Amino acid sequence: MHYKRILLKLSGEALMGNRQYGIDPERLAEYAQEIKAVTDKGVEVAIVIGGGNIFRGVAGASRGMDRVTGDHMGMLATVINGLALQSALEDAGIQTRLQSAIKINEVAEPFIRRKAMRHLEKGRVVIFGGGTGNPYFTTDSAAVLRAIEIHADVILKGTRVDGIYTADPEIDKAATKFDFISFEDVLLKGLKVMDTTAFTLSQENKLPIIVFDMNRPGNLEKVVTGEKVGTKVN
Repeated sequence: MHYKRILLKLSGEALMGNRQYGIDPERLAEYAQEIKAVTDKGVEVAIVIGGGNIFRGVAGASRGMDRVTGDHMGMLATVINGLALQSALEDAGIQTRLQSAIKINEVAEPFIRRKAMRHLEKGRVVIFGGGTGNPYFTTDSAAVLRAIEIHADVILKGTRVDGIYTADPEIDKAATKFDFISFEDVLLKGLKVMDTTAFTLSQENKLPIIVFDMNRPGNLEKVVTGEKVGTKVN
């Protein structure tokens, strides 16, 4: 395996499948099989998942809700998604642990770095819910922070687009894809890979990011074996 320990970042919207909101059980089952394929090869997998399919704090704030309240609701949404993903993974025969940055002991362990690393060493998939536990920080920031803390080799950002383009390929058909791009070029070109806080944290800690299409079967396994899939930021 090209990468021994990975942090997989999934958006909440990815769990919707073809639905307008909520969670698509079929999409969850597909993701579980993709993750099982790499854990069976000995790759240690940690996951951070967003909550945008249920609630997004920024959207709530734009409608007059207090931003801190909205972000706390978003954190709870990530725990709901984490529970759903945990169930799908365990149905696929994978041992998991859900850790939360906010105290919710009846459904998830509290986030303890050394405990998370021990779970990974034992072959368990660790799902990090609750974001960073603080308002005003996105799940992108949580993903980078957790990846650094557990000494992950790479952040894999699974999206519905097969990499980073010069423009949004769903809008601009003339957009071209980058196979490799530096952190500096992403900033200079104003490309949206992650929010600025998360991206800067990744850059400062020299943690590479690979953006790839998670919805294409086999892509996750290809990435961890070192095949040229998606776009690598290094």
